[in-house]
Amino acid sequence: QVQLVESGGGLVQAGGSLRLSCAASGLTFSMYSMGWFRQAPGKEREFVTAINWNAANTYYGDSVKGRFTISRDNAKNTVYLQMNSLKPDDTAVYYCAADDNTWKLTPRADDYDYWGQGTQVTVSS
Repeated sequence: QVQLVESGGGLVQAGGSLRLSCAASGLTFSMYSMGWFRQAPGKEREFVTAINWNAANTYYGDSVKGRFTISRDNAKNTVYLQMNSLKPDDTAVYYCAADDNTWKLTPRADDYDYWGQGTQVTVSS
């Protein structure tokens, strides 16, 4: 049974930082590209970033470029999202997702095979 478990969310002031983690189990982690998405109340799920199996390629949504960094540790079956210079508009539930295409990175939620339950990030002004 595949499980993706996010952690690290919380409440932070604007300008602050948070680091999210997503621990994967039940799959061969190094054979998956990993992505982060977010969804704010009343809004559609939004692509944040993705990373391929060996971290050689990354892809960022325009709204987070230069502020967020995705990384992964295949030995720990974990993907990370370092979020800096946070803004109130970053407030959302953040989800990690796994795509069995190891090389091609996609911003389309439908392309991902497995999803975590999400972790809340709230940025106060």
